[in-house]
Amino acid sequence: MSGEFLDFLKHKYAYVAVGEFKPGQFSEAQKLYEKAVSTYKDGFQGAFLLQKPGTDEGIAVIMWEKIEDMDANQSEAYQHILEQMTPLFVKPPKTDFYEVCSEIDGFSEK
Repeated sequence: MSGEFLDFLKHKYAYVAVGEFKPGQFSEAQKLYEKAVSTYKDGFQGAFLLQKPGTDEGIAVIMWEKIEDMDANQSEAYQHILEQMTPLFVKPPKTDFYEVCSEIDGFSEK
């Protein structure tokens, strides 16, 4: 099989964190999240931060080429940002890794 086909068969991984911030802290947490994500390099495939409307509940999704890439991106700057974010949570977020089984791009209107 060609290398391109084998690359196509490789699945990405998503690190997912579901949590709730203290009242009024979501926007501060969002700034810190964006700052933390900006430190990622090798293996980083994209990120999303979702907020449940009218609440301080959110879901962070960070896409990685391999699970190990996340560990490789744990810089000192990243750790410092996490330390700033931790007290903003009501309780520690629930986190896990998921394998991306389907990835469907939206279609643009022409």
